[in-house]
Amino acid sequence: MAKRTLPPGKVYALLEPGPVVLLGTAWRGERNLMAMSWHSMLDFEPPLLGCVVSQGNHSFSLLRKSRECVINIPTAELAAQVVGCGNTTGAKVDKFARFGLTPKPARTVAVPLVDECFANLECRVVDTRGVNKYNWFVLEVTHAWVDPKVKAPDTLHHRGFGRFMVAGAERTLPSRMK
Repeated sequence: MAKRTLPPGKVYALLEPGPVVLLGTAWRGERNLMAMSWHSMLDFEPPLLGCVVSQGNHSFSLLRKSRECVINIPTAELAAQVVGCGNTTGAKVDKFARFGLTPKPARTVAVPLVDECFANLECRVVDTRGVNKYNWFVLEVTHAWVDPKVKAPDTLHHRGFGRFMVAGAERTLPSRMK
């Protein structure tokens, strides 16, 4: 197999970690949504996930101050709104209003859920040791919501540099996972 050199700055497109989500944050009456694809599950029980939120994003300061958030998982049908949220700063714009998204109260955090998303994970920040060096937050899921009508969601995956892939085809293979 003939291969060519790939610049290290482009490996992100090969290691895309999961579906693009809308990170919801809020602090003292201000709320924001940010498109995010740099996240990973870290543990099962309690459910922990890690995510990178750049210091340059408005969501960074809201998350750092409030220490809570909502991971809203959209289907590909919301691609335009997701990309819009990713290309717009929340410092001066209410992204819920701008992109026609519906805020709903959460159960365990003071951050609204995005009702149009098929799943919402309410989270609290439990570890900030990686924030100063890597912008890496560790979150514990405190409550989760899922639309039971959505069985195999077509999720949006960022391939880097404005390219996206839609996932949704499901294959069942032998597993030892419980």
